[in-house]
Amino acid sequence: MNIILGIDTSCDDTAAAVVEGGTKVISNIVSTQTEIHTKYGGIVPELACRRHIEMIWPVVNEALSVAGIQLDDLSGLAVCNGPGLIGSLLIGCSFAKAICYSRNVPLLAVNHLEGHIFSVFLEEPKPSFPFLALIVSGGHTCLYRVDDFGAYRELGRTRDDAAGEAYDKVSKLLGLGYPGGPLIEKIAQKGNRSAIEFPRAYLQESFDFSFSGLKTAVLNFVKRNELSLTLKDTSRIAHHTSLNDVAASFQASVIDVLVRKTEWAIEKEGIRRVVLTGGVAANRELRKRMKEMGHEQEAEVFIPSPFFCTDNAAMIASAGYCHLNAGNIAGLDLNPKAYMPL
Repeated sequence: MNIILGIDTSCDDTAAAVVEGGTKVISNIVSTQTEIHTKYGGIVPELACRRHIEMIWPVVNEALSVAGIQLDDLSGLAVCNGPGLIGSLLIGCSFAKAICYSRNVPLLAVNHLEGHIFSVFLEEPKPSFPFLALIVSGGHTCLYRVDDFGAYRELGRTRDDAAGEAYDKVSKLLGLGYPGGPLIEKIAQKGNRSAIEFPRAYLQESFDFSFSGLKTAVLNFVKRNELSLTLKDTSRIAHHTSLNDVAASFQASVIDVLVRKTEWAIEKEGIRRVVLTGGVAANRELRKRMKEMGHEQEAEVFIPSPFFCTDNAAMIASAGYCHLNAGNIAGLDLNPKAYMPL
């Protein structure tokens, strides 16, 4: 029985989870910091780091308590060592190394992107290898070919803003607040996705992504129409376009690019299994559109439950289980890295 404790402090969530056999989630605890960062319109790294220091032991202790196990019962401890905010990563890595040293538990280093890929194995149905993996979050927008554990080939990545980052920035300039993804998704449901023809950077020579131009287009639209948009001001504006329409049109542009790029990758790689994961994968419209594309392409589409799409430690433990079986044990000199390609 392989029981792995996973720890993730890559950004602003302090997370710990206990997973058995790489797939059975026994406990999964996440302490969010949304309330702390909302008033600043985004994540403040120093505040995130301080909160991790306060919460890491209570969160780990709760994960162990819910699972009904002790530290001595662990087969390994998996920790995310990058990519992410370096201060936040330091807290998780230092804590994990201390436990592993004191209890002689194998230390397992997990790339955050790898964790997102393996989140799909926490539920049924599970994909067979090989498959394509689209990771869409606040910090990453990447498309991979996954042939097996440890066998990843990057097909494309964002050249500028990640999709989730674009959501946050557009939400801020529209006066909606933070985090932007859920706020834009909510009002977009009442809008007309065809109201405004925002650009779609397909970059047809590659599988790379680009969302900075879209962000600028929304900014120019707001300035051009002299909009002062707040949550309380959703009245009709220039050209009979509402705030809901702006959000819906922006979201449509993001989703169109993500779906189309994945469709092209299916055709080029000849693989008809797709995994969609990352925080933005919790977006209902994106999930719906990706499944519709999969049906048209006769491809299987696997999307974790929204809770497993966002940052969590169960996905880190799942990938850590594979590292343990492969004998990939990290040394106690393990250091986190803010930038760490998969």
